[in-house]
Parts: sequence; structure tokens; C-alpha cells
Amino acid sequence: MNNIHPTALVSPKAELGNNIVISPYAIIEDDVIIEDNCEIGPFVTIYNGARIGKNVKIFQSASVANLPQDLKFEGEKSLLEIGDNTIIRESVTLHRGTSATGTTKIGKNCLLMAYSHVAHDCIVGDNCILANVVQLGGHANLGEWVIIGGGTPVHQFSNIGEHAMVGGGFRVVSDVPPFILAAKEPLKFNGINTLGLRRRGFSNQEIFTIKEAYKILYSPKLNLSQATEELEKQFPDNKYVKSIIEFVRNSSRGIIKG
Repeated sequence: MNNIHPTALVSPKAELGNNIVISPYAIIEDDVIIEDNCEIGPFVTIYNGARIGKNVKIFQSASVANLPQDLKFEGEKSLLEIGDNTIIRESVTLHRGTSATGTTKIGKNCLLMAYSHVAHDCIVGDNCILANVVQLGGHANLGEWVIIGGGTPVHQFSNIGEHAMVGGGFRVVSDVPPFILAAKEPLKFNGINTLGLRRRGFSNQEIFTIKEAYKILYSPKLNLSQATEELEKQFPDNKYVKSIIEFVRNSSRGIIKG
């Protein structure tokens, strides 16, 4: 059974799973799917196009799957997906996709803290944390296990690689490679995310290899093309180094400086 407060406005066309709690004054529109064991807080609005997984908690006054803030948007059908076990804290704003990709995606086991914003066509990987007032511009792409400190704006089309951590209050205007710490203004490489990697089961040898790879990548004697070629020579079979090389070569905005 679901527990829906009598003041909540829930469309009969919305598809609700089992054991869902919907708090006072929440609004849920027609084209919405909410899977089992979710909690929808008071004054939350869930707009058409929302696809919400299992065990998701959405706190008060959050706005989920609202229209994109994109002047090219012409009302086309699009989606906002939230993965299982994700927590959306109070006053978070999440916008659905545009015709460019069709979908904004937030992964499983994420934590989006108060007042954070995920714009249209973003991809947020599994196990990510956005601290208070993090603002993702349109088409931003976050790999798995990314952590972004409070008050950080991320420029549209920016990429942040897996297991990277960005300090609070800095601006992300270039791509942030995987496995690193990024800080300072303008944003720079600030070492390897050693503590985070250890917490996630990386061995000392794996962390050492990643450190050696970044010594080469940010060597003042090599440009990026030369550095990636050198990485391929020295670490031809290492999956983490391959991830770094692929990220750098696919970067359209350029990576942060060393």
C-alpha cells in the first residue's frame, strides 16, 4: 500500500510502485513513473517526464523534471531519470533533457545536497555527491564516484572523470580528469584522490601507477599528445591509465592545468 497525504495532488495517470510515501502538498503530474519504496517530501513537485527508481528519497520543495532552461527547447517530450537509492535534498532543481539527447540522467546511490542544480542533458554517474549549491550547466558529464564541493559551478559541456574530487567554491570551466583532486583558482590539478581511491578498494600499487601516469601527463617537457603516447608505451595494459588516456583524447574543452 502507498501512503498518500490527502493534500497531495497526484495524477491518476502517474505510475506508482508499492510502499511509496507522498507527503503534504506534493504535486505529481501525469507522465511520471515512481518505483517501489520511495519517499516524496512536502511541497515537492514532480513534473512530466520523471522516471524515478527504487528507494529514492526526495526532500521538501525539490523540483524534479521541470522544463529545461534552454531557449532552443520547444516542448518536445524528454525525460529525467533518477537511479535507485539516490537522495535528493531540499530545494534541489532537476531539469529534463532536450532534443539534443532526450534525457537527463542521475545514477544510483547519489547524494544531491540542498539547493544543487542539474541542468538539461546532464549525466551524473553512480555514487556521486554534489554538495550544497553545486550548479551543473547543461550537458555536463560526471563519471562514477565524483564528489564536488559546495558552491561550485560547472560550465556547460564540461566533463569530470570517475573518482575525481573538486574542492568547494571553485569554478569548473575545463575538463577534470579521473582519479584526481582539483582545487585553486583557476582550477588546477592538485594531486591524486588517494584517500577516496583507498576507501573504494584501490591497492597501493594501483594508486602508485595512477600517480606515475599523472607525472607523465603533466610533465612540462611533453605536450598532451606526446604525454598520452608515452603513457601508452609505459602502461599498455593498465585499465586505469587507459581511462586517463581516453578521457584526455575525448576532451573537447581541454583538461585543467597542472
